[in-house]
Amino acid sequence: MSEILTAEPVQPTSTAPATAPLAPSQVWLMAITCGLVVANLYYNQPLLAEIGRTFGLAESRVSWIATATQVGYTLGLLLLVPLGDKWERKKLIINLTLLAAGCLAVAAYAPTFGVLLGSSLLLGFFSAVPQLLVPMAASLASEEQRGRVVGKVMSGLLIGILVSRTISGYVGLHFGWRTMFWVGTGLMLVLVVVLARMLPRNQPYYAGTYASLLRSLGTLAAGLPALRRSSIIGACLFGGFSAFWTTLVFFLESDAYHYGADVAGLFGLIGATGAFAASYAGKSADQKGPGFALRIGLALFGGGYLLMTFGGYHLLGLIAGVIVLDVGQQMAHIANQTRIFSLRPEARSRLNTVYMTACFIGASAGSLLGGLAWTHYQWPGVCAVGLGLVALAYGVNRFYGREVEDNTTVV
Repeated sequence: MSEILTAEPVQPTSTAPATAPLAPSQVWLMAITCGLVVANLYYNQPLLAEIGRTFGLAESRVSWIATATQVGYTLGLLLLVPLGDKWERKKLIINLTLLAAGCLAVAAYAPTFGVLLGSSLLLGFFSAVPQLLVPMAASLASEEQRGRVVGKVMSGLLIGILVSRTISGYVGLHFGWRTMFWVGTGLMLVLVVVLARMLPRNQPYYAGTYASLLRSLGTLAAGLPALRRSSIIGACLFGGFSAFWTTLVFFLESDAYHYGADVAGLFGLIGATGAFAASYAGKSADQKGPGFALRIGLALFGGGYLLMTFGGYHLLGLIAGVIVLDVGQQMAHIANQTRIFSLRPEARSRLNTVYMTACFIGASAGSLLGGLAWTHYQWPGVCAVGLGLVALAYGVNRFYGREVEDNTTVV
């Protein structure tokens, strides 16, 4: 348990520290950790109505809990994840997991809405662990297996997102919303013990100040055309993905289907196909290169939207479109991450920060565009937004930045 105490900067090294190859059990541990920690962000969503009744709040106000958690996660992505290039990653991950456990305990006990809101913000902040584990896995994996390992770790993250809402809804219904946060606290504490025993150490390279570490994010983005290209593509696809999921409930409740929010929730389980696609995408990136996997992902993403454009008014057509869309999204995402992690081994946490920040910005813009498209043009407008964004992603992949070599020295 000495791993829990501190996470200190290391001195610069000219070569990568020698590390033993990742054992399959360690890859599975990283995947499970991603799933359990990312679940912290989604426990509250099915519980908002119960929380509102506890504190006597309207839906519009209690929804701040979910918003605060996501804002905290975004801040953690920007301010904590870059530290993975400066502090020893195992200690950093364990410390953050322990702090997340504390936030969950405060949320479970919260006597007032304000305390719950503040703990939710900090919970999101300290739950940035998955975005540290993905570059860590890429650093520890061999060159030939990097895509496959990243894919497996991402599979755990995706399953955690999907399953967390279902488990939280069941526990909240039968045992109360506070129980779910206590269960989450216990899971984090058990995870801390397991991580301290099994997670390998991973020494970083960066020895500059924290301020220079954050400034280097801009240097990386400016100096690496492939990073910019992957980030723009990721932003476009996350935008198209978000446009669909933001408006799906409206479509299902419209005259086309007359379904309720419960059916929209079931569509989330269909997204499990993306978790299995992540592993396949990683293998494709290893065997044929990330460019091949990305092209397949773009084609599937566009094909999913075409299916929903012409067949979305039939339930089977909509389900097929969701599956194809989700598989395409995950293939493209894993291909992008495999590509960027090969650019600067010493800066993988910061590379992931730049890329994922762009993806989050794209997702926010996609939600806005999807909502506007639905308001003015209904389902055809939403599909037009998705097809337009994937077309833009294809154009960026085909034409942007390829004439410039990614050989800029970044510090």
